[in-house]
Amino acid sequence: MEEVVIVSAARTPIGSFGGSLKDSSAVVLGSMAVQAALQRANLSLNDIDSVIFGNVLQAGLGQNPARQIAIQSGIPFEVPAMTVNEVCGSGMKAIILGSQAIRVGDAETVVVGGTENMSQAPYLLNNQRWGSKLGDVRTIDSLVHDGLTDAFDQTHMGVTAETVAEKFGVTREEQDAFALHSQQKAAAAQAAGHFKDEIVPVSIWDRKKQETLAAEDEYIRKNVTAESLRKLKPAFMKDGTVTAGNASGINDGAAALVLMAKSVAEAQNIPYLATLKGYAEVGIDPAIMGYAPYHSIKKVLANLDLSVDDIDLYELNEAFASQSIAVARDLGLPEEKININGGAIALGHPIGASGSRILVTLLYAMERTDKKIGLASLCVGGGIGISLVVERP
Repeated sequence: MEEVVIVSAARTPIGSFGGSLKDSSAVVLGSMAVQAALQRANLSLNDIDSVIFGNVLQAGLGQNPARQIAIQSGIPFEVPAMTVNEVCGSGMKAIILGSQAIRVGDAETVVVGGTENMSQAPYLLNNQRWGSKLGDVRTIDSLVHDGLTDAFDQTHMGVTAETVAEKFGVTREEQDAFALHSQQKAAAAQAAGHFKDEIVPVSIWDRKKQETLAAEDEYIRKNVTAESLRKLKPAFMKDGTVTAGNASGINDGAAALVLMAKSVAEAQNIPYLATLKGYAEVGIDPAIMGYAPYHSIKKVLANLDLSVDDIDLYELNEAFASQSIAVARDLGLPEEKININGGAIALGHPIGASGSRILVTLLYAMERTDKKIGLASLCVGGGIGISLVVERP
């Protein structure tokens, strides 16, 4: 089968909930990331065969957000587009689907990515189509219901993180220490300018129509301390260990990549960032969904005949510290190889975008540190682990 290479990658900054990107829709954010990725690839728009984009909170966005992103990015009408919803794995699933199209010969160049504006998720009135005859009307928060709630037992994702902590023996102290380290790594990386090459600034317009640029991730807590984390109360269970400080954020952002058949890239002398070597998905009990990357990482490594030590850098999404610790510990992942620029606890987790965002960050980290093989992985609400491996030329 045809090999698949990544010729470019870009992302927007990650905005805080209700922060600088709150007025920029998921479509706008996605198109900004796509335009940047296309510019970096230096390809003709006529070379694109397909667009595949992940997005979770689609209510109110209009038909097929991926198609809107494609057209807003200047991609010709003739190029089809598809929106993917695999919750937190959406952005990575888009990459996998794009690579599959190339591998079987259905496409040569595919634009992939993920986008989310959690700040704009609407409230729903599910029982108002035919009117209410008597009693109260319930308003449903689509952000919580469609993005953060287990569909099988109606518990918050944070409760599944508590279950993982209890089942795998992860303490509150361990979770807080992990979260603090993530914040420290992210703050140091931002101060050193390590994110600048991967980020495309987003134009923000205020009420006076004055333009400013959002060019940095704004969710990072630079002044967090062990003491401030220790003071936080459990967020999901009275006597629990998961807090707002050791869980990922609610955020806005987008990321995009351009995939190409390796033979085509080489024939046209197009440089590429990495080759997509393999991927794997595994389902487990939804109640411990955060542990699923343990299985998908094991599977993709086995598929490629690689060991844990063969991977130079790991990018784990950090939905919650409890599940990140359990997965890394049970796999024996070296701490110094994991999320060297911090993870979603510090940077944020725009759910439909994160699967692509972590790969963009991984690719630039590998380039900066001159590493050869990298692995990116996420847990997915509903009990799925999704992972992929890339190799630099």
